Amino acid sequence: MSSVMDRASDPDPMLPRRYRVQRRRRELADTFTLELDPLDDPAVPTFAPGQFNMLYVFGVGEIPISISGDPTRRTPLVHTIRDVGIVSHAMQALGPGDVLGVRGPFGSRWPVERAYDKDLVVVAGGIGLAPLRPVIYAALAQRARFGRIAVLYGARSPSDILFRGELQRWRTHGGLDVVVTVDRATGSWRGSVGVVTRLIPRVPFDPANTIALVCGPEIMMRFTASELSKRGVPGESIFMSMERNMKCAVAQCGHCQYGPYFVCKDGPVFPYSALQGLLTIWEV
Repeated sequence: MSSVMDRASDPDPMLPRRYRVQRRRRELADTFTLELDPLDDPAVPTFAPGQFNMLYVFGVGEIPISISGDPTRRTPLVHTIRDVGIVSHAMQALGPGDVLGVRGPFGSRWPVERAYDKDLVVVAGGIGLAPLRPVIYAALAQRARFGRIAVLYGARSPSDILFRGELQRWRTHGGLDVVVTVDRATGSWRGSVGVVTRLIPRVPFDPANTIALVCGPEIMMRFTASELSKRGVPGESIFMSMERNMKCAVAQCGHCQYGPYFVCKDGPVFPYSALQGLLTIWEV
C-alpha cells in the first residue's frame, strides 16, 4: 500500500486550476460524464488509475471525483459523476464553455504493474465502474503483459448499466472476459440476475497468480473480497477503493478518517489485508 499522496505540480495543493467543459455526456438518468480542457496551464498533470480530483463549482462548493478517463491521454480530463448532492447537481447543469476548478490529482493508485504476468480480475458495482475504467484502458493498451483479464460488473437494473457500449466492445474486441449481472431483470434482459459476487466462480483465473481490483458500495466490496478469498486469492492481492466523505484531499480536515487511515492521503486504494478488520465494524 502506498502511503505517499501523489500531488499535482502546483505549489499550493489548495489552489484549483481552471478547466473549461468541453463536453457533457449523459450516461444514465442520474449519471453524467464531464470532459474538461485546461484554461490556465497547458502542462496538465498526468494521473494514475485510481487517483481522484477535487472538482469545484464556483459559488457552490467542491467534491472528490475519481478520474474515469484514459491515463495515457492528458486531455480531455474525464470524470463520471452521479447527481446525488448540491455540488454534483450543479455540475450536471454545466455545458460546453462553462468553467470549474480542479485540484489534483490526489491519492494512491490501482497497482496495475503488480498484475503484469498475472491474471487481472476487476469487480465493480454501480458507478464503481468509473474509477476502474482507467485500469481497463491501461490493460488494453498493453494487453500482452497480462494473463486473463475478467471484468465483473453488477448494476441495479438493465437501465442502470454504466458504459454499456464499452462493456460490449471490451468483450468482443478487447479480449476480456466481461460478465454483467443485474439485481432486477426488466424488459428484454436475458443476462445474469443476482449480486456480482455470484459471478466470481464463473470466470477462469488462477487465484494464486491473480490481482483483483474492487470498487462499489462498501458492503459489496466486503462480500466480494470474502468470495475472492474463498476462491484462494490472497488478501494482499485484493485491492479496493474507499473514496468516501473527503473534503480537503490533503489530510487536514479529518472528514475521511477511517480507523488509522486518512482516505485522501493513504488511499483511496487500499489492499484488503489492511482493511479487513475495519470493514466489519459498524459506522467506522
